[in-house]
Amino acid sequence: MKLVTIAGPPSSGKTAVTIKAIASLQQEGVQVGVVKFDSLSTQDQLLYEKHGVAVTTGLAGNLCPDHFFVSNVNDSLTWGMHKGFDLLVIESAGLCNRCAPHIQGVLAVCVIDNLSGVDTPKKIGPMLKMADVVVITKGDIVSQAEREVFAYRVRQVNNNATIIHVNGLTGQGGHELGKLLLNAPETADLEGKLLRFSMPAALCSYCLGQRGIGSDFQMGNVKKMVFT
Repeated sequence: MKLVTIAGPPSSGKTAVTIKAIASLQQEGVQVGVVKFDSLSTQDQLLYEKHGVAVTTGLAGNLCPDHFFVSNVNDSLTWGMHKGFDLLVIESAGLCNRCAPHIQGVLAVCVIDNLSGVDTPKKIGPMLKMADVVVITKGDIVSQAEREVFAYRVRQVNNNATIIHVNGLTGQGGHELGKLLLNAPETADLEGKLLRFSMPAALCSYCLGQRGIGSDFQMGNVKKMVFT
């Protein structure tokens, strides 16, 4: 099964562009599932279900959403394989610009919007700097010059990523994003794989710099999801 992680700042349009990309893939018969991580609550599951996308949600509660994410990402992969998906998309909560939800060997996408300000790319850490694909949204609200300046600032931060513009309302660029997602490598297991960068410091093993995925690497304040 192919696996993709999608991250980005709040309200950047992660769910909207993901739905447009999945819609394009569904037309080609690709079976796609989504695991949505968030903090206290989310309505995104209803949006995915409205578009016929199989989805499950994990809420971090009082824990850091991305620490919660990495404690459950291997179980998410197992769920996706059990469901028989061709592609599993894991969307992180994206509440912290310092977050690092990308995994070595797994296609990493960062969504960032033109309205966040031209200096925003340099304020965002690993989730932008270490992404394979950077999706820029809300380009219809700014001028062509502003779009070009913003894209240039993104390239300054991450010159190796594929940069694509997607409109979460009209779906323009969604087909191209879908093709990029479908090019993700096959992932059979995440046990022992590494995050591309360490998480921010806090109170669990990942807070102390642990990058290994799996129960053997998880100590301290770990919260697990219930999959149905």
